[in-house]
Amino acid sequence: MTFTFRPLDPLKDSELLHGWVTHPKAAYWMMQDARLEDVERAYMEIAADPHHHALLGLLDGEPAFLMEKYDPAHRELVGLYEPEPGDVGMHFLVPSTDTPVHGFTRSVITAVMAHLFEDPATRRVVVEPDVSNKAVHALNEVVGFVPDREIDKPEKRALLSFCTREQFYEAARGVSV
Repeated sequence: MTFTFRPLDPLKDSELLHGWVTHPKAAYWMMQDARLEDVERAYMEIAADPHHHALLGLLDGEPAFLMEKYDPAHRELVGLYEPEPGDVGMHFLVPSTDTPVHGFTRSVITAVMAHLFEDPATRRVVVEPDVSNKAVHALNEVVGFVPDREIDKPEKRALLSFCTREQFYEAARGVSV
């Protein structure tokens, strides 16, 4: 599978995103009760933020997943760990489907990581999923993340994990992008 990325357009893409983030399987996205306007507003804020970016991952030109990248020195993890130069925070969401494809989510996270490491300034990817989200912990491990410790964020107890470029490339040897 070959994915491409494009910047999210909060106005044009909010209806699509609304369906994704409010689906019961997207509970960890914490937008279950969001109205369309709430989703639009949240992504307008991200679009205006120089330290946070939202991208759509495309498969054959069609939106297939959401990816967010952020600077953890300025967003999400401020005061919760000591950021290093080249740290990039990441979130991703694969929407629920009635026709799941085996290995799709693994291909998505691999493509997301490859995309982040295309930037030579990115030295390490940082994630902070909910401690109870065992499925994403397993996916993170597949692409090279190493858990560091649990942290308390305002909205959740999170598992702070890191993946260096070297850890990703080593893990990705057995994963097709």
